[in-house]
Amino acid sequence: MIEEPPLLTMRSDFHRPAPQHLTALAGVPTGFVADAMNGRGAVDYRIKPLSPVSKTVVGTAMTCHCGPADNLALFAALSEARPGDILVAATDAFTGTAVVGDLLLGMARNRGIVALVTDGLARDHSGCLAVGVPLFCAGLTPNSPARNGPGTVGLPVVLGGVSVEAGDILVADNDGVVVIPLSRAADVVLQLDSIRASEAAMDTAVERGIQVPDFISSILAGPQVRKLR
Repeated sequence: MIEEPPLLTMRSDFHRPAPQHLTALAGVPTGFVADAMNGRGAVDYRIKPLSPVSKTVVGTAMTCHCGPADNLALFAALSEARPGDILVAATDAFTGTAVVGDLLLGMARNRGIVALVTDGLARDHSGCLAVGVPLFCAGLTPNSPARNGPGTVGLPVVLGGVSVEAGDILVADNDGVVVIPLSRAADVVLQLDSIRASEAAMDTAVERGIQVPDFISSILAGPQVRKLR
């Protein structure tokens, strides 16, 4: 027999990223961040901004796991979040109800939250846009959730196929959302200059008319490519 779970399980003593790492990631495209992690780190492609964002959003993950058709844990995460955080609401991709609407998003704005990311759905499209806090979600529905639990706050979650821990760094733009594990933040920041330089060099080559990159031409001319006649 399964024991009745607590209404909420909460943790607030997690490590947070160094301020200089957050600053270094400001304005960095998600593609560059993914390149710094071997081309990975983005959550499922269906989790997109409710409306286009004008700049890259960077913040510290405040995680919560909401049960189906419930957002009590999201409200609890909101109460624990600090200015500059990004609320991360995992719902196991539940699509029967919304997990967030304009009122909760407005409260998040009032607490200094810089974005909300969920693998679930939102409601109140026009109201959410008016709030002005970037919302990354899997879609929209008018159906509303309950606030009964159970749920977790500040514990690891899986969102869009990617593990997210409280204190990880999220970088989000119109391409999607990338999760940087806290343990990899320094390494990612360290690689940004070389990634920028490589991207700039390739941009210049394209503008000058390059048709096929040299490294591709080398592979095609090599012994590991079999050409049929």
